[in-house]
Amino acid sequence: MCGRLNIIDDPFSQLVSRQLGIPFYAKSNLDIRPSEQLQCIVASPERDLFQFPLCWGLRTSWSSKLIINAQAETVSIKPTFQQAFALHRVVVPFSGWYEWSQGTSSTENKTKCSFYAADNSPLYMAAIGYPESKRVITLTTTPTQRYLRHHHRMPALLAVESVSDWLNSNAREAEALLKSGLIRDAWTCQEA
Repeated sequence: MCGRLNIIDDPFSQLVSRQLGIPFYAKSNLDIRPSEQLQCIVASPERDLFQFPLCWGLRTSWSSKLIINAQAETVSIKPTFQQAFALHRVVVPFSGWYEWSQGTSSTENKTKCSFYAADNSPLYMAAIGYPESKRVITLTTTPTQRYLRHHHRMPALLAVESVSDWLNSNAREAEALLKSGLIRDAWTCQEA
């Protein structure tokens, strides 16, 4: 789920800068893939927000695959993610994402769909960071009924007003935000 992101630079970078009150810049890339660098937002110990590049995905000793997503429902308790969730929450600003939807029958081909904010504003995905390895894992959540026809997981999207709360709250408050504060239907899609 959500293994491809896109960024369309302008006015994206300007909007992120204005909405978060920080200097932010990201180059356009219509097909950001796992293992590539994402321009992320993190918080300093003084609670100031700033841009920080992290590579998407984490290699572990117990998996041969690159782990790119964690489930929002269990990220706070899984041993691989627990410390990063408690101490290093991150936000990934992006323009949209892609999903390959299966047709209604097993013989139909998959269709690539592009998802983006209905008003073309930046999207903000909850994530966790691993500063020592400069890695990031994005979070997914259960889909809305509307999204379910595309995939069984969807990005854990934060409202712009919740970005600072996600980055600066304690773990208990961040868990509550994942349970009730995610944006569920602030997107639209079209076949890509």
